[in-house]
Amino acid sequence: MANDTKRLAVLIDAENAQLSVIDNLMEEIANLGSATVKRIYGDFKESRAAKWNDKLLEHSIQPIHQLRNTRTKNASDIALVIDAMDLLHSGKIDGFCLVSSDSDFTGLARRIREDGLMVYGFGEEGKAAKTSFVPACDRFIYVENLKKRDGNGGAPKPKRISDPGLIRLLQNAVRDAADDSGEGWASLGQVGQLIYKLQPDFDPRNYDCGKLNELVEATGRFELQRRGREGGAQSLYVRSKRQAK
Repeated sequence: MANDTKRLAVLIDAENAQLSVIDNLMEEIANLGSATVKRIYGDFKESRAAKWNDKLLEHSIQPIHQLRNTRTKNASDIALVIDAMDLLHSGKIDGFCLVSSDSDFTGLARRIREDGLMVYGFGEEGKAAKTSFVPACDRFIYVENLKKRDGNGGAPKPKRISDPGLIRLLQNAVRDAADDSGEGWASLGQVGQLIYKLQPDFDPRNYDCGKLNELVEATGRFELQRRGREGGAQSLYVRSKRQAK
């Protein structure tokens, strides 16, 4: 494992997570870092939670069984928060993946970020998008996007995108990340970082694009330029076509 690979704690709320996306979820997390801790919280005597068993074994996820003490209090949520704080203070974790659409984890996400650790949230768009949990995370990934694949295993081919809000967001980010050359060029990586700070749930897959450069191209409003030695590492730069004129 590379020294700069983030050690991640994956904490899953079984009552607010989808079993059908667990494979793609763990694949997505592998792109973010190394899942050092993998735990799922729920009442595993209930039939719904019991269906997780095969996937838990396949991905080596530790089940944390919590009985429902009352109908109004969620013992699983409390156990997840306690474990998260223990892991936070252990100093052995670089970031957290909180898998839930529940706004009750808003405070936990804020507390973790106060200590300078990354928080990646995963949840359903219809539920999570309406809660305060999304902006409390550094990044929030809708699980619906984890299912978007074409026959070759990639994202579907993007269509021309004319969303005014999206174009304005991209233009502002490119402007703010532009270098000092006066030509309007900005590193696409820095553009993406700025956008995620403004909108944690931003994702090219929201627009049926696999990557940010595909989304930028699909708007028809930007130029892209590759820099670096041919055959070696290359970086993408972007600028507005208005700036080019």
